[in-house]
Amino acid sequence: MMAMKLSEIWIYPVKSLGGIRLPKALTEERGLQYDRRWMIIDENNVFITQRAHHQMALIDVALQDSGLKIFLRNDPADFVIAPYQPIAAVPVKVTVWDDVAEAVTVSAEADEWLSRHLGLNLRLVMMPDSTERKADPRYAQHNENVSFADGFPYLVISQASLDELNSRLAEPITMRRFRPNLVISGTEPFAEDQWKHITIGNLRFEVVKPCARCVLTTINPETAEKGPEPLKTLASYRRAGNKILFGQNVTAQDFGEISEGDILQVQA
Repeated sequence: MMAMKLSEIWIYPVKSLGGIRLPKALTEERGLQYDRRWMIIDENNVFITQRAHHQMALIDVALQDSGLKIFLRNDPADFVIAPYQPIAAVPVKVTVWDDVAEAVTVSAEADEWLSRHLGLNLRLVMMPDSTERKADPRYAQHNENVSFADGFPYLVISQASLDELNSRLAEPITMRRFRPNLVISGTEPFAEDQWKHITIGNLRFEVVKPCARCVLTTINPETAEKGPEPLKTLASYRRAGNKILFGQNVTAQDFGEISEGDILQVQA
């Protein structure tokens, strides 16, 4: 059997906006460097996502020397730069699911741009290094912090799992539906369900729990249109209780650089 390899690395700097594929990335306790360190909040300081605001799928992000470039996919000339070091830096307590976390505002320019394009009174916030937001201690055993990601620092999915799902779908979908951080090639479908401890390159990771999928996966990242798939098909064979599982939540035990092509090994 071919070697198991890290075939794709993805980050999503602004929660629920477009992802960025990288050839290499730094691992940190909260997740990959830059991954979901920024988030958009409403007037009540509550996070917003594609679940309710599908058009967020059509806003992309790029890493630039001056900061995050946030732009319309269909009109890249319409953009705003959100500096890595916030200009406003007003402290604000933000709500992410059941958590309340400390954040800081970024810039009035970013707030205005997002508000105009999404039709709401919005602010862009950043998670400073001083913020503590703990992953669920029932699964994350080492008191890990997490970024603005839903629950855990990393999401791993095997390419074979997507290929197997696509064999059941009338129209194939891309991995972007599932917003993984790490895609692994060279496995059997759903091999990741059996992993507990893995190394990628020379860095150790702990697989802590399956990822329960939500309606966000039914929003086409290319068009922002919503449909029944892939949840309808996944529900027929990936249901556990009232949850539909696809991918695994992971924490990092070592911090350093990973690159596409790194070998994955499963540890005892």
